Amino acid sequence: MEFQYPYLLFLGDARDQLAAKTANGVRVWRPDWCLGQFRFEDCKADCGVPDMTIEEAAEAGVKTVILGVVSRGGVIPENWINQLVKALELGMDIASGLHTRITQIPELVKAAKKHNRSMHDVRHPSREFDVGNGINRSGKRLLTVGTDVSVGKMFTALAVEQEMKKRGFDADFRATGQTGIFIAGSGVSIDAVVADFISGAAEMLSPDNTEDHWDVIEGQGTVLHPGYSGVSLGLLHGSQPDAFVVCHDATRKVMSGWEHYPIPSIGECIDIHNQLGQRTNPDISCVGISINTSGLHKDKRQEYLDNLQTETGFPCIDPLMDGGGIIVDNLNEIF
Repeated sequence: MEFQYPYLLFLGDARDQLAAKTANGVRVWRPDWCLGQFRFEDCKADCGVPDMTIEEAAEAGVKTVILGVVSRGGVIPENWINQLVKALELGMDIASGLHTRITQIPELVKAAKKHNRSMHDVRHPSREFDVGNGINRSGKRLLTVGTDVSVGKMFTALAVEQEMKKRGFDADFRATGQTGIFIAGSGVSIDAVVADFISGAAEMLSPDNTEDHWDVIEGQGTVLHPGYSGVSLGLLHGSQPDAFVVCHDATRKVMSGWEHYPIPSIGECIDIHNQLGQRTNPDISCVGISINTSGLHKDKRQEYLDNLQTETGFPCIDPLMDGGGIIVDNLNEIF
């Protein structure tokens, strides 16, 4: 899945700021791609970019309208459809992160066909994949993994890629979730791939490359999760990472939504990823730990990271506060 920028962030009638989390993530990481936002009068979200009508967006040179907001009830209201048809008529493509498929809405399908425009349902892969083959590929790969869901795997991958590019590395962020795909401009929503083909999709996403090239792959879930481990393991085997970064929330004690399962230790997480990852890359190694410290008092943040670094021997960061610098330092030493 691949689409064109710059973007118009379509916020519609979002009920609050959280409902626009995906669009706001795109704005934070790709500000140069976001020319404006479209909002109805009752919209309660704001991504901090200029408000535009659909006509103004077309005049400004927008290539793709991004539906980066959760709609009420998970459906696309009629007043959204009218505006999206207008966008297609004015020469823009549409990419949606909603569960509702825009490619199954008759009015949009008709307008897209008539005006030769593209529509993308980011949550739903638009191609088939092969079963993973496990054959070694050229180039280098880093995968972010976690002790739980929603612990900062995408943010960490983006911070590491950003630091790599600052230093002149040949590096690319490889997106495996909807927000990441909007940020990268391409990718695969890996948790929507049929289970047998997850590792094959990961292989396709990070193919053979030059020996000094790094693919920085966005992780999903955790292999230790009772509900989502299948996706995470397929992604691990297909990515064949040379390096991985463990992501963790400093204050979380139990798995999000699975309160009867305690969070595994960081040491356990490192050990199991080394063990499982060696199946497709015998030389896999942990290169750092990324911590979401937002729940800690600001005076305790650095102490926590320093203690963890002493305990584990790996560089420890909060990517929001520290960036990916010391992890890239470690990569330079190992690779």
